[in-house]
Amino acid sequence: MRVKIVTQKSELLEVKKLKVCAYARVSSDSLKQEDSLENQTSTYERLISSNPDYEFAGVYADQGISGYCENRPAFQSMLEKAKNHEIDLIITKSVSRFARNTVTVLKVARELKELGIGIFFEEQNIHSISADGELMLTILASYAQEESLSASENQKWRVRKSFENGELV
Repeated sequence: MRVKIVTQKSELLEVKKLKVCAYARVSSDSLKQEDSLENQTSTYERLISSNPDYEFAGVYADQGISGYCENRPAFQSMLEKAKNHEIDLIITKSVSRFARNTVTVLKVARELKELGIGIFFEEQNIHSISADGELMLTILASYAQEESLSASENQKWRVRKSFENGELV
């Protein structure tokens, strides 16, 4: 009786680190907000650099630009690098820090997901690539958008009331 023995070549697999960046944003140019942005930036740099599975791919930060606006310089730069496969994962504090426009959040998350790039929203503990990620993003992005619109309406009301009362704004 003949016995055939088959062996597999063992190959050394290279474990590739994820190229991870962070996105931070504050909506005003105030000194307090500037400190917040610096804190976010340094926190994310430490977080990413200290993880042995991550390769630090930068912190992208926009200051004084509404999350409702899609045309934010650092945001666009980050997306461009992601689309060029220079980034594998984006970490951000929350859905509202990423964008306050439901369409923008979902459009960007879907585009990046098709490229295999995820977004992790820390505060909500949502990963855009997960099975329930898009559903949760839809709900929370809608909430962030409405919160922004409500704040805007409140501000307009305060200005109108001040004018009615003869106060300078």
